[in-house]
Amino acid sequence: MMLTGELDETSRRRRPKRVVALVAITATLALLCCGGGTAAFFLDGLGNDSNQALSSYGCGAAGPLPEDGDLPRVSGYSPTQLRNAATIINVGADLKVPPKGWVIAIATAMQESSLNNLGNLGSRNDHDSLGLFQQRPSQGWGTPAQVQDPVYASRKFYQKLVKVRGWEQMSLTDAAQAVQRSAFPDAYAKHEPDAAEIVNMLADGAARAVGANSTLTCAAIGDVAASGWTAPVKAGVVSGFRTSSRPSHQGVDLGASRGDDILAAAAGTVIVSRCDNDQTPPFRCDRDGSPSTPGCGWYVDIMHASEVMTRYCHMLYRPKVRVGQTVAAGQPIGIVGTSGHSSGPHLHFEVHLNGDRSSAGATEPSKWMREKGAPLGPGA
Repeated sequence: MMLTGELDETSRRRRPKRVVALVAITATLALLCCGGGTAAFFLDGLGNDSNQALSSYGCGAAGPLPEDGDLPRVSGYSPTQLRNAATIINVGADLKVPPKGWVIAIATAMQESSLNNLGNLGSRNDHDSLGLFQQRPSQGWGTPAQVQDPVYASRKFYQKLVKVRGWEQMSLTDAAQAVQRSAFPDAYAKHEPDAAEIVNMLADGAARAVGANSTLTCAAIGDVAASGWTAPVKAGVVSGFRTSSRPSHQGVDLGASRGDDILAAAAGTVIVSRCDNDQTPPFRCDRDGSPSTPGCGWYVDIMHASEVMTRYCHMLYRPKVRVGQTVAAGQPIGIVGTSGHSSGPHLHFEVHLNGDRSSAGATEPSKWMREKGAPLGPGA
């Protein structure tokens, strides 16, 4: 069995308040599942567990959302805000923009207006910015009346987005900034998780999908889902998270082969890239480890939006990325090996919440990735 030890390093723990969308579905919705058929779901009384609702969804909705009638309730967002989000999704679908664009657009509107169709705020107004996306008539976005029309404003956003070369491969914050030219370009990323969750709730899990409209399919291993997440290797789980036989195992082991690429699971910033507890050559990580070797070997930690961190252990060589480097989802960051506390080639993969790099912050990676539309191998 492949074993992974705890990191010896004790990191400062940060626990900022995190906005979590808590969802209760109060109406029967006709939903398009991954196979293309429709199914009716009645979900109620879910309390604070939105994951239960998410697990009932597929990978994309059938047709536009209703222009009126009931929508799911999402904690922290009013019916008006959610109706604006539905309009953004409908316009994107009508323009045949893939769901990743819907997530980008909703996250942008969250940052610019909190999903409110803002008029002129007087002395508090930013120049002549108006509407969901705070578009400026003086900069050619349209007349004041036009940019305060959610349909018009959404269409203008998408028309500019799809003209950005390579936008589908960009991180959310880079794609949004290419359209908005904000003075605060890093502010969009923090809204990506909530934006993806709203797309899932309003459009039957479309943030888990790849493709567009009638061609939507669940993301396969190697695909980057509309949520911005992808599996780090093309391999399944061979050892689970905190099992009865390994209660201190803070991640999952993925049975990849020596020499396989390890990919960043989502866009973020590298905060650790080194040989575990070995700072000077000759690095002990440059040779295969064993069950008696401590630590992760060559490993990388990446910090993502909303203080989510991922960890990648037992690399064969020095990682391909350095501390402070920004990486895109699916970018190669290292090579599968067996350095550190390991008895054979594999990737040890962890997900931590609230910026907490210790074992207290670890969450079950298979469940987390499945909810993001990026399952860790067959059946994960």
